[in-house]
Amino acid sequence: MTNTSIDQPFSTDIFSSQFLVGHIGAPFAIGIAVGYFAKKMLRTALFLAGGAIVLLFITEYYGVIKITDAELQNVATSATEAAKTSGDFLISRLSSITSKGVSGVAGFFLGLKLG
Repeated sequence: MTNTSIDQPFSTDIFSSQFLVGHIGAPFAIGIAVGYFAKKMLRTALFLAGGAIVLLFITEYYGVIKITDAELQNVATSATEAAKTSGDFLISRLSSITSKGVSGVAGFFLGLKLG
């Protein structure tokens, strides 16, 4: 007897191209795109933050404002926590794309490496 789509409506062949693209390929590509974008945005944010800190140091040098080291460290800690929360959100969201979530997260880390 032949196996037709009427006999078995859902394909359980894990090596079929339809299964691999839908469950491994597409989430992996999405993960790469998100990881690449996240790294580029992080680098841009760090560049802008560094420029802002340099401007603060210049204005402090000329006596326009007064900055303490504790205030600067507090702001840096807050920014680090915000970046960590954002990264955790992205990883948890990518892991929910497929049932196991491994391919999306692996793509994310590869995108971070490539970016």
